[in-house]
Amino acid sequence: MYMKSSTELPNSYNEIARQARETAESIYITMNGNGDTVIMGMGAFECREQMLALRERLLVSEKERLAENMISLEDAGQRLQRKFDGKI
Repeated sequence: MYMKSSTELPNSYNEIARQARETAESIYITMNGNGDTVIMGMGAFECREQMLALRERLLVSEKERLAENMISLEDAGQRLQRKFDGKI
């Protein structure tokens, strides 16, 4: 992680942008000592967006898979009862 002061931006933008592109790391810009903005190269940003979209699709798929395998509490109780009664 890199940190730069906002006062550096006007005079060092080209260098900061080059660093973001070449390192594929985010550069945190501070204002008055506090975090304010993040700069990242387009390649890193697009990769991050693709990864987040993939994670979202995986989460939706996993939720759908779990929903298909779920049974009601009543059905679970009946299955357990049959098992304890030796019918399974």
